[in-house]
Amino acid sequence: MTTAPGSTELPEGRPRHGVWWRPDRASWWMGVLFAVGSLCFALAAFVSQWASAPRPGIGVTFFVGSIFFTVAAFVQWRSAPNEPRGTEWWASSIQLAGTLFFNVSTFAGMKHGFDARQSDLRVWTPDVLGSICFLVSSELAYADVCRRWFCVRPRSLSWRIAALNLVGSIAFGVSAVTSLIEPSTQEPVSAAIANAGTTVGALCFLAGGLMLLPEAAQED
Repeated sequence: MTTAPGSTELPEGRPRHGVWWRPDRASWWMGVLFAVGSLCFALAAFVSQWASAPRPGIGVTFFVGSIFFTVAAFVQWRSAPNEPRGTEWWASSIQLAGTLFFNVSTFAGMKHGFDARQSDLRVWTPDVLGSICFLVSSELAYADVCRRWFCVRPRSLSWRIAALNLVGSIAFGVSAVTSLIEPSTQEPVSAAIANAGTTVGALCFLAGGLMLLPEAAQED
Protein backbone atom coordinates (compact mmCIF):
# COMPACT_ATOMS: atom_id res chain seq x y z
CA MET A 1 0.00 0.00 0.00
CA THR A 2 1.14 3.55 -0.48
CA THR A 3 2.38 5.62 2.43
CA ALA A 4 0.57 8.40 4.23
CA PRO A 5 1.97 11.93 4.04
CA GLY A 6 3.80 13.31 7.01
CA SER A 7 7.22 13.55 8.55
CA THR A 8 9.43 10.53 8.09
CA GLU A 9 10.76 10.04 11.60
CA LEU A 10 9.39 10.09 15.11
CA PRO A 11 10.91 13.06 16.94
CA GLU A 12 13.12 12.13 19.85
CA GLY A 13 11.47 12.51 23.21
CA ARG A 14 7.96 12.58 21.74
CA PRO A 15 5.40 11.04 24.13
CA ARG A 16 4.29 7.60 23.01
CA HIS A 17 0.73 8.10 24.25
CA GLY A 18 -1.78 7.77 21.44
CA VAL A 19 0.66 6.28 18.93
CA TRP A 20 -1.37 3.09 18.52
CA TRP A 21 -4.84 4.59 18.95
CA ARG A 22 -5.66 7.47 16.61
CA PRO A 23 -9.08 6.68 15.06
CA ASP A 24 -9.46 10.38 14.28
CA ARG A 25 -6.79 10.02 11.58
CA ALA A 26 -7.38 8.60 8.10
CA SER A 27 -3.89 7.09 8.07
CA TRP A 28 -4.72 5.17 11.25
CA TRP A 29 -7.76 3.61 9.59
CA MET A 30 -5.69 2.81 6.51
CA GLY A 31 -3.19 0.99 8.68
CA VAL A 32 -5.85 -1.01 10.53
CA LEU A 33 -7.77 -1.95 7.38
CA PHE A 34 -4.65 -2.90 5.43
CA ALA A 35 -3.40 -4.93 8.40
CA VAL A 36 -6.66 -6.89 8.70
CA GLY A 37 -6.78 -7.53 4.95
CA SER A 38 -3.15 -8.63 4.95
CA LEU A 39 -3.75 -10.97 7.87
CA CYS A 40 -6.63 -12.59 5.98
CA PHE A 41 -4.41 -13.16 2.93
CA ALA A 42 -1.52 -14.50 5.00
CA LEU A 43 -3.72 -16.93 6.92
CA ALA A 44 -5.54 -18.16 3.82
CA ALA A 45 -2.31 -18.72 1.88
CA PHE A 46 -0.60 -20.42 4.81
CA VAL A 47 -3.54 -22.73 5.47
CA SER A 48 -3.89 -23.48 1.76
CA GLN A 49 -0.31 -24.75 1.58
CA TRP A 50 0.58 -26.07 5.01
CA ALA A 51 -2.62 -26.98 6.81
CA SER A 52 -5.90 -28.73 6.28
CA ALA A 53 -8.97 -26.55 5.87
CA PRO A 54 -12.13 -26.55 3.73
CA ARG A 55 -11.47 -24.95 0.35
CA PRO A 56 -14.61 -22.77 0.53
CA GLY A 57 -13.39 -21.30 3.81
CA ILE A 58 -10.04 -20.41 2.27
CA GLY A 59 -11.72 -18.72 -0.68
CA VAL A 60 -14.00 -16.69 1.58
CA THR A 61 -11.03 -15.58 3.68
CA PHE A 62 -9.21 -14.31 0.59
CA PHE A 63 -12.33 -12.45 -0.57
CA VAL A 64 -12.92 -10.84 2.83
CA GLY A 65 -9.28 -9.76 2.91
CA SER A 66 -9.62 -8.17 -0.52
CA ILE A 67 -12.62 -6.15 0.70
CA PHE A 68 -10.55 -4.76 3.58
CA PHE A 69 -7.83 -3.87 1.05
CA THR A 70 -10.35 -2.02 -1.10
CA VAL A 71 -11.83 -0.03 1.78
CA ALA A 72 -8.33 0.91 2.98
CA ALA A 73 -7.26 1.89 -0.54
CA PHE A 74 -10.41 3.99 -0.96
CA VAL A 75 -9.70 5.84 2.29
CA GLN A 76 -6.16 6.48 1.10
CA TRP A 77 -7.34 7.64 -2.31
CA ARG A 78 -9.80 10.07 -0.72
CA SER A 79 -7.04 11.39 1.54
CA ALA A 80 -4.51 11.94 -1.24
CA PRO A 81 -4.25 15.51 -2.56
CA ASN A 82 -5.68 15.69 -6.08
CA GLU A 83 -4.82 19.28 -6.95
CA PRO A 84 -2.35 19.02 -8.51
CA ARG A 85 -2.48 15.28 -9.19
CA GLY A 86 1.00 14.29 -8.17
CA THR A 87 2.76 11.03 -7.42
CA GLU A 88 0.80 10.35 -4.24
CA TRP A 89 -2.55 10.68 -6.02
CA TRP A 90 -1.50 8.43 -8.89
CA ALA A 91 -0.07 5.83 -6.52
CA SER A 92 -3.26 5.68 -4.47
CA SER A 93 -5.45 5.61 -7.60
CA ILE A 94 -3.52 2.74 -9.17
CA GLN A 95 -3.53 0.91 -5.85
CA LEU A 96 -7.32 1.27 -5.60
CA ALA A 97 -7.68 -0.17 -9.10
CA GLY A 98 -5.48 -3.07 -8.04
CA THR A 99 -7.68 -3.87 -5.05
CA LEU A 100 -10.74 -3.95 -7.34
CA PHE A 101 -8.99 -6.50 -9.55
CA PHE A 102 -8.28 -8.55 -6.42
CA ASN A 103 -11.98 -8.32 -5.52
CA VAL A 104 -12.87 -9.82 -8.90
CA SER A 105 -10.19 -12.51 -8.65
CA THR A 106 -10.98 -13.63 -5.12
CA PHE A 107 -14.74 -13.57 -5.74
CA ALA A 108 -14.30 -15.84 -8.75
CA GLY A 109 -11.90 -17.96 -6.71
CA MET A 110 -14.71 -18.91 -4.33
CA LYS A 111 -16.40 -20.80 -7.14
CA HIS A 112 -15.48 -24.31 -8.23
CA GLY A 113 -15.68 -26.35 -11.39
CA PHE A 114 -13.61 -24.10 -13.65
CA ASP A 115 -11.38 -25.70 -16.25
CA ALA A 116 -7.89 -24.29 -16.83
CA ARG A 117 -9.00 -21.74 -19.41
CA GLN A 118 -11.89 -20.48 -17.28
CA SER A 119 -9.74 -20.31 -14.15
CA ASP A 120 -6.97 -18.41 -15.93
CA LEU A 121 -9.47 -15.95 -17.38
CA ARG A 122 -11.65 -15.35 -14.31
CA VAL A 123 -9.20 -15.81 -11.44
CA TRP A 124 -5.63 -15.58 -12.73
CA THR A 125 -6.00 -12.63 -15.14
CA PRO A 126 -7.49 -10.15 -12.61
CA ASP A 127 -4.98 -11.42 -10.05
CA VAL A 128 -2.09 -10.57 -12.38
CA LEU A 129 -3.59 -7.17 -13.21
CA GLY A 130 -4.05 -6.43 -9.51
CA SER A 131 -0.47 -7.46 -8.79
CA ILE A 132 0.81 -5.20 -11.58
CA CYS A 133 -1.18 -2.29 -10.15
CA PHE A 134 0.23 -2.94 -6.67
CA LEU A 135 3.77 -3.10 -8.02
CA VAL A 136 3.43 0.17 -9.96
CA SER A 137 1.72 1.88 -7.03
CA SER A 138 4.35 0.70 -4.55
CA GLU A 139 7.22 1.86 -6.76
CA LEU A 140 5.58 5.27 -7.19
CA ALA A 141 5.13 5.55 -3.42
CA TYR A 142 8.73 4.44 -2.85
CA ALA A 143 10.01 7.01 -5.34
CA ASP A 144 7.86 9.68 -3.72
CA VAL A 145 9.46 8.99 -0.33
CA CYS A 146 12.96 8.90 -1.83
CA ARG A 147 12.40 11.86 -4.21
CA ARG A 148 14.10 9.60 -6.74
CA TRP A 149 13.66 5.99 -7.88
CA PHE A 150 15.88 4.40 -5.22
CA CYS A 151 17.33 5.24 -1.84
CA VAL A 152 18.16 3.59 1.48
CA ARG A 153 16.86 5.39 4.57
CA PRO A 154 16.35 2.79 7.31
CA ARG A 155 15.90 5.49 9.97
CA SER A 156 12.88 6.88 8.12
CA LEU A 157 9.53 5.39 9.10
CA SER A 158 7.95 6.31 5.77
CA TRP A 159 10.84 4.70 3.90
CA ARG A 160 10.47 1.46 5.87
CA ILE A 161 6.75 1.39 5.08
CA ALA A 162 7.34 2.06 1.39
CA ALA A 163 10.14 -0.53 1.20
CA LEU A 164 8.02 -3.21 2.88
CA ASN A 165 5.14 -2.51 0.54
CA LEU A 166 7.41 -2.71 -2.49
CA VAL A 167 8.81 -6.06 -1.37
CA GLY A 168 5.28 -7.26 -0.66
CA SER A 169 4.15 -6.23 -4.13
CA ILE A 170 7.06 -8.11 -5.71
CA ALA A 171 6.10 -11.20 -3.70
CA PHE A 172 2.48 -10.87 -4.81
CA GLY A 173 3.70 -10.62 -8.41
CA VAL A 174 5.71 -13.83 -8.07
CA SER A 175 2.66 -15.50 -6.57
CA ALA A 176 0.46 -14.37 -9.45
CA VAL A 177 2.85 -15.61 -12.14
CA THR A 178 3.23 -19.05 -10.55
CA SER A 179 -0.50 -19.51 -9.96
CA LEU A 180 -1.26 -19.82 -13.69
CA ILE A 181 -3.23 -23.02 -14.30
CA GLU A 182 -1.56 -25.21 -16.92
CA PRO A 183 -4.07 -26.86 -19.29
CA SER A 184 -2.03 -30.05 -19.51
CA THR A 185 -2.15 -30.72 -15.77
CA GLN A 186 -5.06 -28.55 -14.57
CA GLU A 187 -2.69 -27.47 -11.79
CA PRO A 188 -0.83 -24.22 -11.02
CA VAL A 189 2.69 -23.73 -12.31
CA SER A 190 3.80 -23.96 -8.66
CA ALA A 191 1.23 -23.92 -5.89
CA ALA A 192 4.00 -23.90 -3.28
CA ILE A 193 5.67 -20.79 -4.69
CA ALA A 194 2.31 -19.09 -5.23
CA ASN A 195 1.23 -19.66 -1.64
CA ALA A 196 4.66 -18.72 -0.28
CA GLY A 197 4.65 -15.52 -2.33
CA THR A 198 1.20 -14.59 -1.09
CA THR A 199 2.19 -15.32 2.50
CA VAL A 200 5.41 -13.30 2.33
CA GLY A 201 3.71 -10.43 0.52
CA ALA A 202 0.83 -10.33 2.97
CA LEU A 203 3.20 -10.32 5.94
CA CYS A 204 5.09 -7.38 4.40
CA PHE A 205 1.80 -5.52 3.92
CA LEU A 206 0.80 -6.43 7.47
CA ALA A 207 4.01 -4.92 8.85
CA GLY A 208 3.59 -1.86 6.64
CA GLY A 209 0.00 -1.43 7.79
CA LEU A 210 0.96 -1.65 11.45
CA MET A 211 3.69 0.93 10.89
CA LEU A 212 1.07 3.34 9.60
CA LEU A 213 -0.39 3.49 13.12
CA PRO A 214 2.56 5.33 14.71
CA GLU A 215 2.93 7.39 11.54
CA ALA A 216 -0.61 8.67 12.12
CA ALA A 217 0.63 10.23 15.36
CA GLN A 218 3.15 12.32 13.41
CA GLU A 219 0.42 14.35 11.70
CA ASP A 220 -0.05 16.74 14.64
